[in-house]
Amino acid sequence: MSEKHLVCQGAICSCKFGSVPDKLKVLTQSKRYINDKNGSQKLMATHMDIGKTFEKNMFGSCTKLNNNPCQVTVTQWNGFYDKITLQDNSGKALLEDSKATCPIGAPDCISIINHGQIMEATPQNVENAEKEVLMELFPFTDLGQYIRKTDFIES
Repeated sequence: MSEKHLVCQGAICSCKFGSVPDKLKVLTQSKRYINDKNGSQKLMATHMDIGKTFEKNMFGSCTKLNNNPCQVTVTQWNGFYDKITLQDNSGKALLEDSKATCPIGAPDCISIINHGQIMEATPQNVENAEKEVLMELFPFTDLGQYIRKTDFIES
């Protein structure tokens, strides 16, 4: 993977000993948002997000607990990006290939399946896109506000 994404609230994580994924919940800071144009949902996750830091705080049944309910508690994160440190919590940014340790599982038993960021197209993205491609992708959409007749050369 050439480009690694930063992780934000809502990232989907799984444990190699669990049966279902859970969503990461950022509890250690409340000011630094990424990939959220309104700045209200996607808090940046850091290596300081430890403890009970998931929405349901369980990954289903745990094979380490004889298939009894998971009791996940993150004790540490590894593989974080050490060139970004938040002032709020002194946390280093988590990357999509960061791994977490649970004392019941094993070191690095929790991995991130999806970093949580979502691409949102803006009017500027549409304006910068090739007009022919947009017309092929959205044939029944009026893109007149973005496409001018002078953008095409008639042959």
